Amino acid sequence: MSEYVEEAVAHRRLIIAGTGIAGLTAAIYAGRSNNEPLVFEGDEPGGQLTLTTEVDNYPGFPEGISGPELVNNMKEQAERFGAELDHGIVVDVTGLGESDDGSDAPPFRVEMRDGDVYTCDAFIAASGASARTLGVPGEDELMGYGLSTCATCDGAFFRDEDMLVIGGGDAAMEEANFLTKFADTVYIAHRRDEFRAEDYWIDRIMEKVDDGEVEILWNTELMELHGTPEDGIDHAALVRHPEGHPKEKFEAGDDEVEAFDMDVGAVFYAIGHTPNAGYLEGTGVELDEEGYIVTQGGRGGGQTTTDVPGVFGAGDVVDHHYQQAVTAAGMGSEAALDADDWLEERERAGELGVEAEAEAAAGDD
Repeated sequence: MSEYVEEAVAHRRLIIAGTGIAGLTAAIYAGRSNNEPLVFEGDEPGGQLTLTTEVDNYPGFPEGISGPELVNNMKEQAERFGAELDHGIVVDVTGLGESDDGSDAPPFRVEMRDGDVYTCDAFIAASGASARTLGVPGEDELMGYGLSTCATCDGAFFRDEDMLVIGGGDAAMEEANFLTKFADTVYIAHRRDEFRAEDYWIDRIMEKVDDGEVEILWNTELMELHGTPEDGIDHAALVRHPEGHPKEKFEAGDDEVEAFDMDVGAVFYAIGHTPNAGYLEGTGVELDEEGYIVTQGGRGGGQTTTDVPGVFGAGDVVDHHYQQAVTAAGMGSEAALDADDWLEERERAGELGVEAEAEAAAGDD
């Protein structure tokens, strides 16, 4: 184990991966508990909220607040309580010990993309989930300015506008259903002629179709977004083909492809998220079939505990259902409290730190 101690830049009591709402809330709580967390920003500093120009549903801001401003405020608050923020990106976590079931155990070796290595007694994974995008022209410029990946976050800003939802699964159905509260008409563009969603959601959307609140654009795909950050989305360019998957047929020069524009005030991507938890593969932390962290839950604390003692999960890297800023904050506080309880127990048992683990390993030789 000494080889890992020697290669480490530093040893920390607690490392947190992610500076979204979950990670920063965990940092605030951990700092107040004198755990002096080291927080790595990751490759999406600030998380999904930085893509939201106005946040109206986070408690305590009656006039709303911009996503970047909320994130920056939380960073300052975390630093005020002793958290250290760093620009690094975690690429691998390895337990230097081994538990009874053969899974990794603390302390942990945390490797960064730039090659630096840290060790820590406890680790909170709050690295979020990245919304999938299409890569069409206009996407980067208009993200947060009429283009969104969260209907519950941004739908109310486009009241009485026509809105376009891209997708065909449960998420798309749920987003479209929610947007009918605000939209003049909600259009759903799907590249095939049938949805992948559960029957429950399809039935609800079809009721909205019958009521004239939703219109479905079968066999249709988005090609380009037009507009400006100042004025938002002006219109969306789409293609359709009677046999579906029109974009690939368009690129192949199929004469049956129809190209058309739609005047819409907002576009919502609902094509899923990719959890940022790959660095935990092989540790013994359970990931579900989509790659989200599975926590143990339960009553009396331990809500964010994983199958590896000392590793905790919080925010969208765990939660694939709600994915709201306020729920991420709640999980972040839980993870920090769970980590603090666990660290205190180990400290009382004299099992805290790389040095203690190294001494125990030397005693076994």
